[in-house]
Formats: sequence, C-alpha cells, structure tokens
Amino acid sequence: MVKIRLRRMGAKKNPYYRIVVADSRSPRDGRCIEEIGTYNPLTDPATIQVDLEKAQQWIKNGAQPTDTVRGLLKKAGMQ
Repeated sequence: MVKIRLRRMGAKKNPYYRIVVADSRSPRDGRCIEEIGTYNPLTDPATIQVDLEKAQQWIKNGAQPTDTVRGLLKKAGMQ
C-alpha cells in the first residue's frame, strides 16, 4: 500500500520533515516515490508547504495519509 507520510531530516534536536509518498513497507527515511511538501515544527507558527494538487491526486489514486499528515493537510487548506 502507498502512504503519504513524514520523512525526518535535519540535525539532532533540530527536526525538519518532508512530506513524501512512499510504499508502506519501506523504512521511515528510506526510498520514496515522490516528495510533495515540507513541514518545519520549530518555527513559530509551524511552517507547512504542500503541493495540494499532487496530494489530492495521490489520495484519489489510493494513497493513505498517516494521521499526522492528515492533520497537516487540513491545516494547509485541503478539505
């Protein structure tokens, strides 16, 4: 199954995430199919940049967003 999930980037104690489309069997920071956005929780307020058209297309094709990514997509303006 294909999932839309977070990939952790950045240094120790300084997390930065990319929102990626990946196979559910691949590791968290492993191979991904496509990167569709970024999330930086350290800024105030947190910075979320997502290509909503690509996210919607992947969801339409059957990709399942994780609970965290679903919340981020709602905050970014996706219905």
